[in-house]
Amino acid sequence: MHPSKLKPGEFVAIVGGVLLTVALFLDWYASKGKGVILKGDEMITGAVTGWEVHTIIRFPILIAALAPIVLTYIILRNHPLSWPRGELTAVLGIFAFGLIAYNGVADRPATSNSLSSLEYGWYLAILGSMLVVGGSAIRASSVERKRKPPGTL
Repeated sequence: MHPSKLKPGEFVAIVGGVLLTVALFLDWYASKGKGVILKGDEMITGAVTGWEVHTIIRFPILIAALAPIVLTYIILRNHPLSWPRGELTAVLGIFAFGLIAYNGVADRPATSNSLSSLEYGWYLAILGSMLVVGGSAIRASSVERKRKPPGTL
């Protein structure tokens, strides 16, 4: 295990994963005026975290946040893979970005989008997911794929 095997892409992805994990426990939404945030069957006024309000998607987001650490372990241990290193981590980061963006822009857990606002935790989660995607995509693009003749799988 030599840390010299790690490239800047892994460090970017790890920072993104840590940021995404921390952001999950920070305030994502806040109600404005007479608006309320819907948390299951409860109606809450004030601010709520991503962990509190998203009871299902918090686990895929957490998996995407932990993926860069697994990628780093695979690289340090030099485990053989059947796909380019970093590719699956990039896919998980894209998935997390889509979940966070959709739930923050199109489907906020509030009675009305105009009566709720996005808080700093949501923005940090978006940034963290973009760092996971960027760092792992850098790693995946640095691996040379074996060329195959046309017509073979």
